[in-house]
Amino acid sequence: MAPIKKEKQEMSAFERKRLENIAANQAIIKDLSTTAEKIRPKAIPNPKKPSAPRKRTTAVKREVPVATRTSSRIAGIEADSETVKRKAEVEYEFAKEQAKAKKLRVSGDLNFSDIVVSGKKFSQDENFLPGIMRGAQPYVRTFTGDDIKETTDEGLKTLREKMSSLELYGGYEPNQIKITPERVYSLGFHPSPDKPLIFAGDKMGHLGIFDASQTPPEVKAEDNGDDDEEPDTPEPAITAIKLHSRTITSFVFPPDGNSLYSSSYDSSVRKFDLQKQVAVEAFAPESLDEELPISSIAIADSEPNTLLFSTLQGSFGRHDLRTKSDTEIWQLTDKKIGGFSIHPLHPHLVATASLDRTLKIWDLRHVKGDGESRIPSLVGEHESRLSVSHASWSAAGHVATSSYDDTIKIHTFADSGTWKTGHDLDAKAMKPSATIKHNNQTGRWVTILKPQWQLNPEDGIQKLVIGNMNRFVDIYSADGTQLAQLGGDGITAVPAVAQFHDTRDWVAGGTASGKLCLWM
Repeated sequence: MAPIKKEKQEMSAFERKRLENIAANQAIIKDLSTTAEKIRPKAIPNPKKPSAPRKRTTAVKREVPVATRTSSRIAGIEADSETVKRKAEVEYEFAKEQAKAKKLRVSGDLNFSDIVVSGKKFSQDENFLPGIMRGAQPYVRTFTGDDIKETTDEGLKTLREKMSSLELYGGYEPNQIKITPERVYSLGFHPSPDKPLIFAGDKMGHLGIFDASQTPPEVKAEDNGDDDEEPDTPEPAITAIKLHSRTITSFVFPPDGNSLYSSSYDSSVRKFDLQKQVAVEAFAPESLDEELPISSIAIADSEPNTLLFSTLQGSFGRHDLRTKSDTEIWQLTDKKIGGFSIHPLHPHLVATASLDRTLKIWDLRHVKGDGESRIPSLVGEHESRLSVSHASWSAAGHVATSSYDDTIKIHTFADSGTWKTGHDLDAKAMKPSATIKHNNQTGRWVTILKPQWQLNPEDGIQKLVIGNMNRFVDIYSADGTQLAQLGGDGITAVPAVAQFHDTRDWVAGGTASGKLCLWM
């Protein structure tokens, strides 16, 4: 059957109008294209390449187009004015002065109520340190119980067992004892043998005080009012005061224990009266604009009015605390002096450690030279392969140094008390009596490791303490023998700043996160 052809339907009025609109739009587009073609600049045809070999032509020097003058008013740009320029200069100077003021030391006396840090929430993050310490192996011991068991010398074995038996403070976990807001740079025990009172100075000039004799309160679940909830964790009582405007570098406690001297990179030394709770400025340059960043201080028990100090500028000073102007400053080296100490029994003998890679022994009884070349008498020096961080005298005449060549060196000067003025030590006499391999690569975020002797040990045995990059604290004897490696649960950072109590076998360590580790 043949298909039936459908008749073509007649176009509706709507469809007819739609087609007319389409046609009109196409005509407009075509007209626009024609107009654009007329006004478009004609492209210059590329000349045909000659068949003959190309000849070298002289380069045509291009002329730099000269900028034409334009009207800022027409362009909508506000013209510069002296008012705008002056405003910008004032804002710049204000920002500059603010930045300077943050690092400027505060002169005059400081009352406890004005400098106490209250209501500050310290950081709880403990995980910013892993992986950034070169060569560190967290929690890997380099001295174990097997070393003690294998000790054949009975006296040494007994001493090792005694020092290794020191236990981590149980009142609070190290994570809870945030003694300073920022990184710990200096640490010290109050000389009292009855109460473990620890002082710590941090990077921003805060002084933290922790009394380890405090007893944590017992918190029961029902105290929360909800049996299903865990009891609140009690927090230790810690006092923090803003003592300096920059890093606190060292402490000195007078024998009476009633005050504390502190030094800082803000160029000042302060005496903080623990009874009156007032911090007075014991020493500072006459001008606030004078920079004299102090790296360490010392005050001998036999000379309580004489302050000795070293600086990052390589100078060493002696100041009479009874006056404001009686100060002598000697330029001992062009490099920074990282630390120094005085012989506890013969305070005229000074040992300095410097970035110039040397340990130097000086005699303050004989100052020679004129003008800027005037310096104390040099007794002897020893050079290491890399910079020396600190030099520490023991009461028995040992000098311990730490160096970036990954060693602890112990120099023995048992007869130092008999040295006359002008005594000279040759290279053989300055050679270390013991050299200990020790990882001292702290990097940027950990405070430099410095050995510290116990000032007056009860057992009469000279011992030094130093932080360990594997998150321990090491104890060594004067002959370089390791006695203990202190650690424990909850230590999440390197206790880089380590310190002995003067007489008791108490050891403290401060970390880059401001936490305190304490062994007793």
